[in-house]
Amino acid sequence: DNIMVGEGIDGLFGYVVRIFVESGDSVVTSQGAYPTFNYHVVGYDGQLVTVPYRDDREDVDALLSTAAECQAKLIYLANPDNPMGTWWDAEKIDDMISRVPKGTLLVLDEAYGEFAEPGTLPDIDVFNDRVLRFRTFSKAYGLAGIRLGYVVGNADLVAEFNKVRNHFGVGRVVQAAGLAALADQSHLTKVIDQVKAARGRIVEIATDNGLATVESATNFVSVDCGRDGDFATRVLNNLVQRGIFVRMPGVSPLNRCIRITAGLDHELDLFAAALPLALADAG
Repeated sequence: DNIMVGEGIDGLFGYVVRIFVESGDSVVTSQGAYPTFNYHVVGYDGQLVTVPYRDDREDVDALLSTAAECQAKLIYLANPDNPMGTWWDAEKIDDMISRVPKGTLLVLDEAYGEFAEPGTLPDIDVFNDRVLRFRTFSKAYGLAGIRLGYVVGNADLVAEFNKVRNHFGVGRVVQAAGLAALADQSHLTKVIDQVKAARGRIVEIATDNGLATVESATNFVSVDCGRDGDFATRVLNNLVQRGIFVRMPGVSPLNRCIRITAGLDHELDLFAAALPLALADAG
């Protein structure tokens, strides 16, 4: 009664927007946050209201006050955050949930939650009707290609998904893969440990090149290129030309960073070799 599976978090985002957002309704999110949620809002003719990040983290207080001002139907927050990798602790998130304005629902994206330290994800209160929590098999479980996610929350809210969801959207092969992944917790632990080690290696590589990093609770690290978005874009393009695929946030000031996935050892060796050349060529 409290869980609904769907075609990844992205598919579930489409459903939650379809359920709760009517034409002209306001939806509050952070400027530069995960963009796919925004596509659904725009697709259903909702009005996006954005709040800037503060110190590379989503500004919880500003999200709440803005939602109250515009009588938003939904607030979106990713914890840990995409694209910066930052996070709030469970106490802060619980406080946020308690302050969600009446008539507003918090869409809490916990796609990267398995990578976070204990104390990051709050306990789940299935009786709370202020929040829906979204999780996925795409990140720590490594099943992005099969599209499997789930939403957890109040039974009445979760039941609303039955009105709009694709009842044949999660096939038997996907279900079997999800069950197998859940059963193999030793593999999950191994992946999480490997990601932590890789994050540390990325920090070392960045430091060796005179660059700072943003502390991360995800499977990537944001590396601060030290200048503006144009410079970071040149660094990114130079890395891509050398066969190193990286990404970057899309708005200032976040776009001073490039985002490096926690790769395998030999992949990070290639990144370590390419980064000083990419920086030099970027000017």
